[in-house]
Amino acid sequence: MKIDWQGVYSALVTPFTDNDTIDVEMLKINVAAQLDAGIDGIIIGGSLGEASTLLNNEKIELLKICKEVINRPVPVIMNIAEQSTKCAIESAIAAENNGADGLMLMPPMRYYADGKETVIFFKEVAKTTSLPIIIYNNPYDYKIEVTLSMFEDLTEVASIQAVKESTRVLTNLTRMKNLFHDRFKILCGVDTLALEELALGADGWIGGLVNAFPKETVAIYRLIKAGDYVKALEIYRWFFPLLELDIHSKLVQYIKLAARQTGIGSEYVRPPRLTLVGEERISVLTTIENAIATRPILNNYQISKL
Repeated sequence: MKIDWQGVYSALVTPFTDNDTIDVEMLKINVAAQLDAGIDGIIIGGSLGEASTLLNNEKIELLKICKEVINRPVPVIMNIAEQSTKCAIESAIAAENNGADGLMLMPPMRYYADGKETVIFFKEVAKTTSLPIIIYNNPYDYKIEVTLSMFEDLTEVASIQAVKESTRVLTNLTRMKNLFHDRFKILCGVDTLALEELALGADGWIGGLVNAFPKETVAIYRLIKAGDYVKALEIYRWFFPLLELDIHSKLVQYIKLAARQTGIGSEYVRPPRLTLVGEERISVLTTIENAIATRPILNNYQISKL
């Protein structure tokens, strides 16, 4: 499948049962709801998918389930988050052999690689697979920044086609566009910057709250791309308190709780994460319930499909 790296992609949560196994039925419900809303791609095993606690066979299980559920041409992207080049290559090969349509590639985990080491890491993984690749650039959480000069080195690798832009520096998007034009597609990876980056020309949005509110996420993207900034901004301002759940260290717990409240998820997480309790849970629930109570009626916006 050819991936155009545009539109709304879901950074998919991994639903668990109360006995810490993958909740297959809830996964199917969540994916189906997002497909029905019109998302353009799915990314499994990312930060929000609790990649650090997933076993390799579980990642493949997620991949196979998603491929079974999808009922239209929507790419399934496997995230590669490994601490050695060898393991990253093995994961990339396994993803391709089991039907992944593309890869999201993170810099080396745990070891603080320098720029040269990181670029070589990306190139070594890329040359072992025929799959298209999106680079996950998130120095805020993972400490290694993929700089403009590093992307310049990566232009020679045709399969590296896009970037999940999570630096949280808005000017980085314009610098990328000015230097590389359309060589790399740019997808916003921070929910609270999505409208701004889309207005600046980002090609897509890799969302977190799309796991709980897929229709609203897709609506904002489509309205912006149709040039209807005013309507997009109205929905975005309603959405913003929820979107802030994406930029907290407990984003997994917060977003899973939101998905539970909208009926397309559960709040079970894998230890060492724990489900929310006490005042923290009440506070997050209040934000979610206030948003649900004032949810915009999207039919009023005349949102045309792109």
